Amino acid sequence: MNRPLVLDDIEDLRTYERGRDDYRRRIIELKKRRRVAVGPLLTLVFENRETIRFQVQEMARVERMATDEQVQGELDVYNALLPSAGELSATMFIELTDPSSLRQWLPRLVGIERAMELRIGGPGPQRDIVVSLPEATHEEALTRPAVTASVHYIRFALTPGQVDRFGEGPVVLAAAHPEYRHETTLGEETRRELLTDLAP
Repeated sequence: MNRPLVLDDIEDLRTYERGRDDYRRRIIELKKRRRVAVGPLLTLVFENRETIRFQVQEMARVERMATDEQVQGELDVYNALLPSAGELSATMFIELTDPSSLRQWLPRLVGIERAMELRIGGPGPQRDIVVSLPEATHEEALTRPAVTASVHYIRFALTPGQVDRFGEGPVVLAAAHPEYRHETTLGEETRRELLTDLAP
């Protein structure tokens, strides 16, 4: 289970700096197994305790946070992204950088945070479909009626039976939005990795 991070989990700046290069390499390898592209525009990174710890360490480093109160503020924000038992939690990126593409796509993709699906099992009546939900503490800040954000935080909540079938596979991650319909089958390595969140 992904226990919430506490102050003792976060290294002070000098200690972190000494080991940062090795730590970053390990996190990059971990994120490779947890990163899934869905079509040309969407990428999801499934979060766990280590990816979130890295985010807090990097924020503390960039902002030069020196007090427990500052670090605790970051922990309060990022701990909300940890998946609970039977859940997957992901940061979803709309991979656009140039202004014209952003103007074109962000209004078209309103509601994308509620249109992602995990399709568990082969095609047919036995297939389970688990629809994404926005992470509650960030939803108000990121959801707009006329234009979407380029980053969203979403969850998939699975029943115990769905977790079992997730382990058996196959599992498809799909965007089922009227303006964007793409899907990708999770690779074996990624599916095994995400199963550590669902059935630790």
